[in-house]
Amino acid sequence: MDSEEEYLSSSDELMPDDSGDEMSGAEDFDEDDFDEPDPDFGLSAKDLDKKKVAAHAVSFKVFEPSDIRRQQDDMMNDVNMILDMNKEDAAIMLRHFRWNKERLLEDYMDRPEKVLEAAGLNSNTSSQPKLQAIPGFVCDICCEDEEGLETFAMKCGHRYCVDCYRHYLTQKIQDEGESARIQCPSNGCGRILDSRSLDLLVTPELTDRYHELLNRTYVEDKDTFKWCPAPDCPNAIECGVKKKDLDKIVPTVECLCGYRFCFGCPNPDHQPAPCDLVKRWLKKCADDSETANWISAHTKECPKCSSTIEKNGGCNHMTCRKCKYEFCWMCMGLWSEHGTSWYNCNRYEEKSGAEARDAQTKSRTSLERYLHYYNRYANHEQSAKLDKDIAQKTEKKMVQLQTTSGMSWIEVQYLNSASQALQTCRQTLKWTYAFAFYLAKNNLTEIFEDNQKDLEMAVENLSEMFEKPIQELSDPKLKVDIMDKTSYCNKRRVILLEDTAENLAKGTTGTATSIHDSLRLTMSV
Repeated sequence: MDSEEEYLSSSDELMPDDSGDEMSGAEDFDEDDFDEPDPDFGLSAKDLDKKKVAAHAVSFKVFEPSDIRRQQDDMMNDVNMILDMNKEDAAIMLRHFRWNKERLLEDYMDRPEKVLEAAGLNSNTSSQPKLQAIPGFVCDICCEDEEGLETFAMKCGHRYCVDCYRHYLTQKIQDEGESARIQCPSNGCGRILDSRSLDLLVTPELTDRYHELLNRTYVEDKDTFKWCPAPDCPNAIECGVKKKDLDKIVPTVECLCGYRFCFGCPNPDHQPAPCDLVKRWLKKCADDSETANWISAHTKECPKCSSTIEKNGGCNHMTCRKCKYEFCWMCMGLWSEHGTSWYNCNRYEEKSGAEARDAQTKSRTSLERYLHYYNRYANHEQSAKLDKDIAQKTEKKMVQLQTTSGMSWIEVQYLNSASQALQTCRQTLKWTYAFAFYLAKNNLTEIFEDNQKDLEMAVENLSEMFEKPIQELSDPKLKVDIMDKTSYCNKRRVILLEDTAENLAKGTTGTATSIHDSLRLTMSV
Protein backbone atom coordinates (compact mmCIF):
# COMPACT_ATOMS: atom_id res chain seq x y z
CA MET A 1 0.00 0.00 0.00
CA ASP A 2 1.29 3.45 -0.91
CA SER A 3 2.44 5.39 2.10
CA GLU A 4 2.65 9.12 2.66
CA GLU A 5 4.95 9.87 5.59
CA GLU A 6 5.04 13.15 7.44
CA TYR A 7 7.15 13.68 10.51
CA LEU A 8 6.86 16.08 13.43
CA SER A 9 9.55 18.64 14.07
CA SER A 10 10.61 19.47 17.62
CA SER A 11 8.14 22.35 17.76
CA ASP A 12 5.30 19.90 17.12
CA GLU A 13 6.13 17.61 20.07
CA LEU A 14 3.16 16.52 22.13
CA MET A 15 3.54 16.79 25.89
CA PRO A 16 1.91 14.11 28.07
CA ASP A 17 -0.94 15.25 30.27
CA ASP A 18 -0.50 14.55 33.98
CA SER A 19 -4.19 13.78 34.44
CA GLY A 20 -3.58 10.23 33.22
CA ASP A 21 -7.01 9.89 31.57
CA GLU A 22 -5.75 9.93 28.02
CA MET A 23 -3.21 8.29 25.84
CA SER A 24 -1.91 11.57 24.51
CA GLY A 25 -2.37 15.28 24.31
CA ALA A 26 -4.93 14.69 21.58
CA GLU A 27 -6.07 18.28 21.77
CA ASP A 28 -2.69 19.23 20.27
CA PHE A 29 -3.39 17.26 17.11
CA ASP A 30 -4.66 19.08 14.07
CA GLU A 31 -6.28 16.65 11.67
CA ASP A 32 -5.27 18.83 8.72
CA ASP A 33 -1.62 18.22 9.66
CA PHE A 34 -1.97 14.52 8.97
CA ASP A 35 -1.70 13.24 5.42
CA GLU A 36 -1.29 9.63 6.58
CA PRO A 37 -3.30 7.33 4.32
CA ASP A 38 -6.55 5.88 5.49
CA PRO A 39 -5.58 2.29 6.42
CA ASP A 40 -8.17 0.88 4.05
CA PHE A 41 -6.74 -0.03 0.69
CA GLY A 42 -5.09 3.26 -0.17
CA LEU A 43 -7.97 5.58 0.65
CA SER A 44 -6.07 8.67 1.87
CA ALA A 45 -7.41 11.74 3.57
CA LYS A 46 -6.81 13.56 0.28
CA ASP A 47 -9.39 11.30 -1.37
CA LEU A 48 -11.97 12.13 1.27
CA ASP A 49 -13.78 15.36 2.04
CA LYS A 50 -11.09 17.54 3.65
CA LYS A 51 -13.62 18.71 6.25
CA LYS A 52 -14.57 15.18 7.26
CA VAL A 53 -12.16 12.39 8.20
CA ALA A 54 -13.51 8.87 7.74
CA ALA A 55 -15.34 7.85 10.92
CA HIS A 56 -13.54 4.50 11.18
CA ALA A 57 -10.06 5.98 10.58
CA VAL A 58 -7.77 7.74 13.05
CA SER A 59 -4.89 10.13 12.39
CA PHE A 60 -1.45 8.68 13.05
CA LYS A 61 2.20 9.01 12.05
CA VAL A 62 4.96 6.46 11.51
CA PHE A 63 8.51 7.15 12.69
CA GLU A 64 11.67 5.30 11.73
CA PRO A 65 14.65 5.08 14.17
CA SER A 66 16.45 8.01 12.49
CA ASP A 67 13.37 10.20 13.00
CA ILE A 68 13.16 9.24 16.68
CA ARG A 69 16.81 10.17 17.19
CA ARG A 70 16.30 13.45 15.35
CA GLN A 71 13.37 14.37 17.61
CA GLN A 72 15.51 13.75 20.70
CA ASP A 73 18.40 15.79 19.29
CA ASP A 74 16.09 18.72 18.47
CA MET A 75 14.68 18.81 21.99
CA MET A 76 18.16 18.52 23.56
CA ASN A 77 19.36 21.45 21.46
CA ASP A 78 16.35 23.55 22.51
CA VAL A 79 16.97 22.90 26.22
CA ASN A 80 20.71 23.43 25.75
CA MET A 81 20.11 26.81 24.15
CA ILE A 82 17.56 28.02 26.73
CA LEU A 83 19.26 26.76 29.91
CA ASP A 84 22.87 27.02 28.70
CA MET A 85 23.78 23.46 29.70
CA ASN A 86 25.64 20.84 27.68
CA LYS A 87 23.73 18.43 25.45
CA GLU A 88 24.39 15.37 27.62
CA ASP A 89 22.92 17.01 30.75
CA ALA A 90 19.96 18.31 28.73
CA ALA A 91 19.26 14.71 27.66
CA ILE A 92 19.29 13.50 31.28
CA MET A 93 16.89 16.30 32.28
CA LEU A 94 14.50 15.53 29.43
CA ARG A 95 14.43 11.82 30.26
CA HIS A 96 13.68 12.66 33.89
CA PHE A 97 10.68 14.71 32.74
CA ARG A 98 9.60 12.04 30.22
CA TRP A 99 10.43 14.45 27.36
CA ASN A 100 7.94 17.07 28.53
CA LYS A 101 10.01 20.12 27.61
CA GLU A 102 7.52 22.72 28.85
CA ARG A 103 7.24 21.14 32.28
CA LEU A 104 11.04 20.84 32.52
CA LEU A 105 11.58 24.53 31.78
CA GLU A 106 8.81 25.63 34.13
CA ASP A 107 10.08 23.56 37.08
CA TYR A 108 13.71 24.49 36.45
CA MET A 109 12.94 28.21 36.50
CA ASP A 110 11.14 27.81 39.85
CA ARG A 111 13.68 25.62 41.70
CA PRO A 112 16.79 24.82 39.62
CA GLU A 113 18.87 23.12 42.36
CA LYS A 114 16.12 20.70 43.37
CA VAL A 115 15.37 19.86 39.74
CA LEU A 116 19.03 19.12 38.98
CA GLU A 117 19.33 16.88 42.06
CA ALA A 118 16.12 15.00 41.27
CA ALA A 119 17.27 14.46 37.67
CA GLY A 120 20.62 13.01 38.83
CA LEU A 121 22.84 15.94 37.90
CA ASN A 122 24.24 16.77 41.33
CA SER A 123 28.01 17.31 41.00
CA ASN A 124 31.03 18.21 43.10
CA THR A 125 33.22 19.45 40.26
CA SER A 126 32.79 21.28 36.98
CA SER A 127 35.61 19.42 35.19
CA GLN A 128 34.76 17.16 32.29
CA PRO A 129 35.02 13.38 32.88
CA LYS A 130 38.18 11.76 31.53
CA LEU A 131 40.36 8.66 31.92
CA GLN A 132 43.25 9.20 34.30
CA ALA A 133 46.12 7.23 35.87
CA ILE A 134 46.52 8.54 39.45
CA PRO A 135 49.63 7.49 41.48
CA GLY A 136 48.79 5.53 44.63
CA PHE A 137 45.10 5.07 43.69
CA VAL A 138 43.32 1.99 45.10
CA CYS A 139 40.01 0.90 43.51
CA ASP A 140 37.30 0.43 46.16
CA ILE A 141 35.67 -2.37 44.14
CA CYS A 142 38.55 -4.67 43.16
CA CYS A 143 41.20 -3.23 45.55
CA GLU A 144 43.74 -3.04 42.70
CA ASP A 145 46.58 -0.54 43.27
CA GLU A 146 49.04 -1.30 40.50
CA GLU A 147 51.09 1.54 39.07
CA GLY A 148 49.57 3.24 36.00
CA LEU A 149 46.10 1.83 36.70
CA GLU A 150 43.63 3.65 34.44
CA THR A 151 40.69 5.14 36.35
CA PHE A 152 37.52 7.07 35.70
CA ALA A 153 35.15 9.33 37.65
CA MET A 154 32.10 11.32 36.61
CA LYS A 155 31.48 14.86 37.87
CA CYS A 156 30.42 13.44 41.22
CA GLY A 157 34.08 12.55 41.84
CA HIS A 158 33.61 8.86 42.74
CA ARG A 159 36.56 7.16 41.08
CA TYR A 160 37.01 3.50 40.15
CA CYS A 161 39.31 1.57 37.84
CA VAL A 162 38.23 1.38 34.20
CA ASP A 163 37.87 -2.42 34.27
CA CYS A 164 35.39 -2.30 37.18
CA TYR A 165 33.49 0.56 35.57
CA ARG A 166 33.24 -1.32 32.28
CA HIS A 167 32.06 -4.49 34.01
CA TYR A 168 29.40 -2.46 35.85
CA LEU A 169 28.16 -0.77 32.68
CA THR A 170 28.13 -4.02 30.70
CA GLN A 171 25.95 -5.62 33.37
CA LYS A 172 23.55 -2.67 33.39
CA ILE A 173 23.23 -2.29 29.63
CA GLN A 174 23.61 -5.82 28.30
CA ASP A 175 22.09 -7.88 31.12
CA GLU A 176 19.55 -5.53 32.72
CA GLY A 177 18.59 -3.48 29.64
CA GLU A 178 19.10 -0.20 31.53
CA SER A 179 20.09 3.00 29.74
CA ALA A 180 18.38 6.22 30.79
CA ARG A 181 18.91 5.97 34.57
CA ILE A 182 22.29 4.26 35.06
CA GLN A 183 23.66 5.73 38.31
CA CYS A 184 27.20 6.09 39.63
CA PRO A 185 28.40 2.78 41.20
CA SER A 186 28.97 4.49 44.55
CA ASN A 187 26.29 3.74 47.16
CA GLY A 188 24.07 6.73 47.79
CA CYS A 189 25.25 8.69 44.75
CA GLY A 190 22.45 9.56 42.37
CA ARG A 191 24.58 10.95 39.56
CA ILE A 192 23.33 9.65 36.18
CA LEU A 193 25.76 8.37 33.56
CA ASP A 194 25.83 10.60 30.48
CA SER A 195 26.62 9.57 26.91
CA ARG A 196 30.01 11.37 26.93
CA SER A 197 31.15 9.23 29.87
CA LEU A 198 29.83 6.09 28.24
CA ASP A 199 31.73 6.77 25.01
CA LEU A 200 34.96 6.83 27.02
CA LEU A 201 34.33 3.49 28.72
CA VAL A 202 32.63 0.94 26.51
CA THR A 203 33.13 -0.81 23.18
CA PRO A 204 31.27 0.40 20.05
CA GLU A 205 29.04 -2.70 20.20
CA LEU A 206 27.83 -1.78 23.68
CA THR A 207 27.44 1.86 22.68
CA ASP A 208 25.05 0.82 19.90
CA ARG A 209 23.00 -1.19 22.39
CA TYR A 210 22.99 1.78 24.77
CA HIS A 211 21.60 4.16 22.15
CA GLU A 212 19.05 1.57 21.03
CA LEU A 213 17.78 1.33 24.61
CA LEU A 214 17.63 5.13 24.88
CA ASN A 215 15.43 5.21 21.78
CA ARG A 216 13.15 2.63 23.39
CA THR A 217 12.77 4.68 26.56
CA TYR A 218 11.93 7.76 24.47
CA VAL A 219 9.03 5.95 22.80
CA GLU A 220 7.88 4.19 25.97
CA ASP A 221 7.93 7.45 27.98
CA LYS A 222 5.54 9.18 25.59
CA ASP A 223 1.87 8.29 25.87
CA THR A 224 1.28 9.17 22.21
CA PHE A 225 3.88 6.66 20.94
CA LYS A 226 3.94 2.88 20.61
CA TRP A 227 6.34 0.48 18.94
CA CYS A 228 5.10 -1.49 15.98
CA PRO A 229 4.53 -5.03 17.34
CA ALA A 230 5.55 -6.74 14.07
CA PRO A 231 8.64 -8.98 14.46
CA ASP A 232 11.92 -7.15 13.82
CA CYS A 233 10.18 -3.87 12.91
CA PRO A 234 12.09 -0.87 14.37
CA ASN A 235 9.39 1.74 13.70
CA ALA A 236 7.17 3.60 16.16
CA ILE A 237 3.62 4.92 15.70
CA GLU A 238 2.23 8.18 17.06
CA CYS A 239 -1.53 8.45 17.62
CA GLY A 240 -3.59 10.88 19.70
CA VAL A 241 -6.62 8.83 20.74
CA LYS A 242 -7.85 9.30 24.33
CA LYS A 243 -8.27 6.31 26.62
CA LYS A 244 -11.73 7.45 27.63
CA ASP A 245 -12.83 7.27 23.97
CA LEU A 246 -11.80 3.66 23.38
CA ASP A 247 -15.40 2.50 23.86
CA LYS A 248 -16.41 4.65 20.88
CA ILE A 249 -13.29 4.49 18.67
CA VAL A 250 -11.26 1.55 17.37
CA PRO A 251 -7.86 3.19 16.68
CA THR A 252 -6.46 0.97 13.94
CA VAL A 253 -3.05 2.09 12.65
CA GLU A 254 -0.72 0.71 9.98
CA CYS A 255 3.07 0.72 10.06
CA LEU A 256 5.26 1.23 7.01
CA CYS A 257 6.06 -2.50 7.22
CA GLY A 258 2.37 -3.20 6.44
CA TYR A 259 1.37 -4.51 9.88
CA ARG A 260 -2.02 -3.30 11.10
CA PHE A 261 -2.82 -3.21 14.81
CA CYS A 262 -4.96 -1.47 17.41
CA PHE A 263 -3.24 1.47 19.13
CA GLY A 264 -5.52 1.10 22.15
CA CYS A 265 -4.59 -2.49 23.03
CA PRO A 266 -1.88 -5.02 22.10
CA ASN A 267 -4.10 -6.91 19.64
CA PRO A 268 -3.96 -6.96 15.83
CA ASP A 269 -6.60 -4.98 13.92
CA HIS A 270 -10.01 -5.84 15.36
CA GLN A 271 -12.35 -3.34 13.69
CA PRO A 272 -15.25 -2.86 14.22
CA ALA A 273 -15.15 -4.26 17.80
CA PRO A 274 -14.03 -1.85 20.59
CA CYS A 275 -11.10 -2.89 22.80
CA ASP A 276 -13.16 -3.76 25.90
CA LEU A 277 -15.49 -5.94 23.83
CA VAL A 278 -12.49 -7.75 22.34
CA LYS A 279 -11.11 -8.38 25.83
CA ARG A 280 -14.47 -9.80 26.99
CA TRP A 281 -14.89 -11.94 23.89
CA LEU A 282 -11.40 -13.47 24.08
CA LYS A 283 -11.93 -14.24 27.77
CA LYS A 284 -15.23 -15.89 26.95
CA CYS A 285 -13.68 -17.94 24.16
CA ALA A 286 -10.97 -19.12 26.56
CA ASP A 287 -13.63 -20.72 28.77
CA ASP A 288 -13.29 -24.45 28.04
CA SER A 289 -16.78 -25.16 29.40
CA GLU A 290 -18.30 -23.52 26.34
CA THR A 291 -15.77 -23.90 23.56
CA ALA A 292 -13.43 -26.88 24.05
CA ASN A 293 -15.45 -29.27 21.91
CA TRP A 294 -15.97 -26.68 19.21
CA ILE A 295 -12.45 -25.34 18.92
CA SER A 296 -11.14 -28.83 18.20
CA ALA A 297 -13.72 -29.52 15.51
CA HIS A 298 -11.95 -29.20 12.13
CA THR A 299 -14.27 -31.51 10.18
CA LYS A 300 -17.99 -31.75 9.46
CA GLU A 301 -20.29 -34.36 7.94
CA CYS A 302 -21.93 -33.96 4.55
CA PRO A 303 -25.63 -33.12 5.18
CA LYS A 304 -26.65 -35.62 2.49
CA CYS A 305 -24.39 -38.70 2.76
CA SER A 306 -22.74 -38.07 6.17
CA SER A 307 -19.21 -38.44 4.76
CA THR A 308 -16.52 -36.71 6.82
CA ILE A 309 -15.27 -33.57 5.07
CA GLU A 310 -12.24 -31.42 5.88
CA LYS A 311 -12.12 -27.79 4.81
CA ASN A 312 -8.92 -27.15 2.80
CA GLY A 313 -9.51 -23.64 1.44
CA GLY A 314 -10.92 -20.25 2.40
CA CYS A 315 -14.12 -20.61 0.35
CA ASN A 316 -17.27 -21.78 2.19
CA HIS A 317 -18.76 -23.37 -0.95
CA MET A 318 -18.27 -27.08 -0.27
CA THR A 319 -18.81 -29.99 -2.67
CA CYS A 320 -18.88 -33.52 -1.27
CA ARG A 321 -16.51 -35.68 -3.32
CA LYS A 322 -18.64 -38.72 -2.66
CA CYS A 323 -22.18 -37.58 -3.48
CA LYS A 324 -21.39 -34.21 -5.15
CA TYR A 325 -23.79 -32.41 -2.80
CA GLU A 326 -23.08 -28.65 -2.67
CA PHE A 327 -23.59 -26.91 0.66
CA CYS A 328 -22.41 -24.02 2.85
CA TRP A 329 -19.71 -24.86 5.41
CA MET A 330 -21.10 -22.22 7.77
CA CYS A 331 -24.78 -23.11 8.05
CA MET A 332 -24.72 -26.51 6.25
CA GLY A 333 -27.54 -25.22 4.05
CA LEU A 334 -28.02 -25.85 0.32
CA TRP A 335 -25.49 -23.72 -1.59
CA SER A 336 -27.91 -22.86 -4.37
CA GLU A 337 -29.88 -20.76 -1.89
CA HIS A 338 -26.84 -18.58 -1.09
CA GLY A 339 -26.64 -15.33 -2.98
CA THR A 340 -30.45 -15.06 -3.13
CA SER A 341 -33.05 -13.40 -0.93
CA TRP A 342 -33.03 -16.59 1.18
CA TYR A 343 -29.43 -15.97 2.26
CA ASN A 344 -29.46 -15.52 6.05
CA CYS A 345 -26.29 -17.38 7.01
CA ASN A 346 -25.00 -14.46 9.07
CA ARG A 347 -28.10 -13.94 11.21
CA TYR A 348 -28.94 -15.70 14.45
CA GLU A 349 -32.66 -16.44 14.65
CA GLU A 350 -34.01 -16.23 18.20
CA LYS A 351 -36.26 -19.09 19.32
CA SER A 352 -39.59 -18.18 20.88
CA GLY A 353 -42.56 -19.80 22.62
CA ALA A 354 -42.56 -22.61 25.12
CA GLU A 355 -38.97 -23.64 24.21
CA ALA A 356 -37.48 -20.89 26.36
CA ARG A 357 -39.64 -21.33 29.46
CA ASP A 358 -37.59 -23.40 31.83
CA ALA A 359 -34.09 -22.53 33.05
CA GLN A 360 -32.46 -25.50 31.39
CA THR A 361 -33.86 -24.57 27.99
CA LYS A 362 -32.82 -20.93 28.49
CA SER A 363 -29.29 -22.02 29.32
CA ARG A 364 -29.19 -24.25 26.24
CA THR A 365 -30.56 -21.41 24.10
CA SER A 366 -27.92 -19.04 25.45
CA LEU A 367 -25.15 -21.53 24.66
CA GLU A 368 -26.63 -22.12 21.23
CA ARG A 369 -26.59 -18.39 20.54
CA TYR A 370 -22.97 -18.09 21.64
CA LEU A 371 -21.92 -21.07 19.52
CA HIS A 372 -23.67 -19.54 16.50
CA TYR A 373 -21.42 -16.48 16.69
CA TYR A 374 -18.31 -18.33 17.87
CA ASN A 375 -18.55 -20.88 15.05
CA ARG A 376 -18.63 -18.12 12.46
CA TYR A 377 -15.88 -16.16 14.21
CA ALA A 378 -13.65 -19.26 14.31
CA ASN A 379 -14.49 -20.15 10.71
CA HIS A 380 -13.37 -16.77 9.39
CA GLU A 381 -10.23 -17.01 11.50
CA GLN A 382 -9.48 -20.41 9.95
CA SER A 383 -10.40 -19.20 6.46
CA ALA A 384 -8.13 -16.17 6.87
CA LYS A 385 -5.24 -18.50 7.75
CA LEU A 386 -6.01 -20.69 4.75
CA ASP A 387 -6.29 -17.63 2.51
CA LYS A 388 -2.93 -16.48 3.88
CA ASP A 389 -1.41 -19.83 2.92
CA ILE A 390 -2.87 -19.36 -0.53
CA ALA A 391 -1.52 -15.80 -0.64
CA GLN A 392 1.98 -17.12 -0.06
CA LYS A 393 1.53 -19.17 -3.22
CA THR A 394 0.01 -16.27 -5.16
CA GLU A 395 3.33 -15.15 -6.63
CA LYS A 396 3.92 -18.63 -8.02
CA LYS A 397 0.42 -18.60 -9.49
CA MET A 398 1.11 -15.18 -11.02
CA VAL A 399 4.30 -16.50 -12.65
CA GLN A 400 2.39 -19.49 -14.05
CA LEU A 401 -0.30 -17.18 -15.39
CA GLN A 402 2.34 -15.09 -17.16
CA THR A 403 3.75 -18.22 -18.77
CA THR A 404 0.41 -19.65 -19.93
CA SER A 405 -1.34 -16.45 -20.97
CA GLY A 406 1.47 -14.14 -22.07
CA MET A 407 0.38 -11.46 -19.57
CA SER A 408 2.97 -9.07 -18.12
CA TRP A 409 3.83 -8.95 -14.40
CA ILE A 410 1.78 -5.77 -14.03
CA GLU A 411 -1.23 -7.38 -15.68
CA VAL A 412 -1.33 -10.28 -13.19
CA GLN A 413 -1.15 -8.01 -10.11
CA TYR A 414 -4.93 -8.28 -9.80
CA LEU A 415 -4.39 -11.66 -8.13
CA ASN A 416 -2.21 -10.08 -5.46
CA SER A 417 -4.85 -7.39 -4.86
CA ALA A 418 -7.56 -10.04 -4.55
CA SER A 419 -5.46 -12.03 -2.08
CA GLN A 420 -4.88 -8.98 0.13
CA ALA A 421 -8.56 -8.05 0.01
CA LEU A 422 -9.58 -11.56 1.10
CA GLN A 423 -7.26 -11.53 4.11
CA THR A 424 -8.29 -8.06 5.28
CA CYS A 425 -12.01 -8.57 4.75
CA ARG A 426 -11.99 -11.92 6.57
CA GLN A 427 -10.19 -10.26 9.49
CA THR A 428 -13.00 -7.70 9.63
CA LEU A 429 -15.73 -10.33 9.24
CA LYS A 430 -14.22 -12.37 12.05
CA TRP A 431 -14.63 -9.50 14.49
CA THR A 432 -18.11 -8.57 13.25
CA TYR A 433 -19.38 -11.82 14.81
CA ALA A 434 -17.79 -11.06 18.17
CA PHE A 435 -19.30 -7.59 17.86
CA ALA A 436 -22.74 -8.94 16.93
CA PHE A 437 -22.79 -11.29 19.94
CA TYR A 438 -22.95 -8.31 22.30
CA LEU A 439 -25.57 -6.36 20.34
CA ALA A 440 -29.15 -6.08 21.52
CA LYS A 441 -31.72 -6.38 18.74
CA ASN A 442 -32.94 -3.08 17.27
CA ASN A 443 -33.25 -1.39 13.89
CA LEU A 444 -29.59 -0.38 13.78
CA THR A 445 -28.37 -3.89 14.49
CA GLU A 446 -30.46 -5.14 11.59
CA ILE A 447 -28.67 -2.63 9.34
CA PHE A 448 -25.36 -3.89 10.74
CA GLU A 449 -26.31 -7.48 9.95
CA ASP A 450 -27.33 -6.50 6.42
CA ASN A 451 -23.93 -4.85 5.86
CA GLN A 452 -22.28 -7.92 7.36
CA LYS A 453 -24.22 -10.20 5.03
CA ASP A 454 -23.35 -8.14 1.94
CA LEU A 455 -19.65 -8.21 2.78
CA GLU A 456 -19.68 -11.92 3.55
CA MET A 457 -21.42 -12.80 0.29
CA ALA A 458 -18.93 -10.67 -1.66
CA VAL A 459 -15.96 -12.28 0.10
CA GLU A 460 -17.27 -15.79 -0.59
CA ASN A 461 -17.76 -14.97 -4.27
CA LEU A 462 -14.26 -13.51 -4.55
CA SER A 463 -12.76 -16.46 -2.67
CA GLU A 464 -14.38 -18.91 -5.07
CA MET A 465 -13.14 -16.97 -8.11
CA PHE A 466 -9.63 -16.68 -6.66
CA GLU A 467 -9.29 -20.44 -6.23
CA LYS A 468 -10.05 -21.22 -9.87
CA PRO A 469 -7.36 -23.20 -11.76
CA ILE A 470 -4.77 -21.35 -13.85
CA GLN A 471 -6.47 -22.31 -17.09
CA GLU A 472 -9.63 -20.43 -16.08
CA LEU A 473 -7.76 -17.49 -14.54
CA SER A 474 -6.30 -16.71 -17.96
CA ASP A 475 -9.82 -15.90 -19.21
CA PRO A 476 -10.01 -12.07 -19.64
CA LYS A 477 -13.64 -12.08 -18.51
CA LEU A 478 -12.78 -13.82 -15.23
CA LYS A 479 -9.95 -11.34 -14.69
CA VAL A 480 -12.40 -8.46 -15.01
CA ASP A 481 -14.84 -10.22 -12.68
CA ILE A 482 -12.13 -10.73 -10.03
CA MET A 483 -11.03 -7.10 -10.26
CA ASP A 484 -14.63 -5.89 -9.96
CA LYS A 485 -15.33 -8.19 -7.02
CA THR A 486 -12.09 -7.14 -5.27
CA SER A 487 -13.12 -3.50 -5.56
CA TYR A 488 -16.63 -4.34 -4.36
CA CYS A 489 -15.31 -6.23 -1.30
CA ASN A 490 -13.12 -3.29 -0.34
CA LYS A 491 -16.02 -0.85 -0.67
CA ARG A 492 -18.44 -3.05 1.31
CA ARG A 493 -15.85 -3.36 4.10
CA VAL A 494 -15.44 0.41 4.32
CA ILE A 495 -19.24 0.88 4.31
CA LEU A 496 -19.64 -1.58 7.19
CA LEU A 497 -16.85 0.02 9.22
CA GLU A 498 -18.04 3.56 8.53
CA ASP A 499 -21.64 2.83 9.53
CA THR A 500 -20.56 1.04 12.72
CA ALA A 501 -18.02 3.73 13.67
CA GLU A 502 -20.56 6.51 13.21
CA ASN A 503 -23.04 4.72 15.46
CA LEU A 504 -20.43 3.96 18.10
CA ALA A 505 -19.53 7.65 18.19
CA LYS A 506 -23.17 8.52 19.02
CA GLY A 507 -23.12 6.65 22.34
CA THR A 508 -24.17 9.56 24.55
CA THR A 509 -27.97 9.45 24.40
CA GLY A 510 -28.63 7.16 27.37
CA THR A 511 -31.24 5.13 25.45
CA ALA A 512 -30.88 2.15 23.14
CA THR A 513 -30.93 4.28 19.98
CA SER A 514 -27.39 3.54 18.83
CA ILE A 515 -25.10 0.57 18.43
CA HIS A 516 -23.00 1.95 21.28
CA ASP A 517 -26.07 1.88 23.55
CA SER A 518 -26.90 -1.65 22.46
CA LEU A 519 -23.38 -2.72 23.40
CA ARG A 520 -23.54 -0.86 26.72
CA LEU A 521 -26.81 -2.51 27.68
CA THR A 522 -25.72 -6.07 26.85
CA MET A 523 -22.19 -5.77 28.26
CA SER A 524 -23.44 -4.41 31.58
CA VAL A 525 -25.50 -7.54 32.24
